[in-house]
Amino acid sequence: MNALDATSTRPYLIRALYEWCTDNGFTPYVAVSVDASVQVPREYVKNNEIVLNISFDATSSLQLGNDFIEFKARFAGSAREIIVPISHVIAIYARENGQGMAFPMGPVSTLAGPAEKPTTGTDAGPGMAVAPIAAPAVQLRSDAPDSKIMQLVPESTPAVGETGPDAPEPPKSPPRTRPALKRVK
Repeated sequence: MNALDATSTRPYLIRALYEWCTDNGFTPYVAVSVDASVQVPREYVKNNEIVLNISFDATSSLQLGNDFIEFKARFAGSAREIIVPISHVIAIYARENGQGMAFPMGPVSTLAGPAEKPTTGTDAGPGMAVAPIAAPAVQLRSDAPDSKIMQLVPESTPAVGETGPDAPEPPKSPPRTRPALKRVK
């Protein structure tokens, strides 16, 4: 098996960061890019994105699989079944400190079809609530169409061979700080 045939690392990283959040008492949130293949309450989707609380207290029957994240949760008192393809996860992070990981996104279609209707007859359990919040501001940069590399901090060092007097001045950038995901309201 070569690197091109290997499975995606995304589901493994999501599970690892979920476990890290729960082990440290943090609340794991996932930011999701929404299109027709994502089953979430459409009334909470803003700009084709939604942020979901996937903590133990907010979900029932949580399954972090290799292809989908599936669980049941309550939205405004109604139990809903949530199904998110792993490829649509933009980021997973701890609500309390913003630490986590953002993932590059490929082309994603816009919302299509009618809004999902709430499921009935299912009980997500007492105290189940997923608070809708605005998705974090995550900027992804990709120089190649199929690139899986993202850059959170702009590069400010000159390229090799660009040190002479005719070399362009490097762009002014703010002082480098450790990148972190922030919750935006």
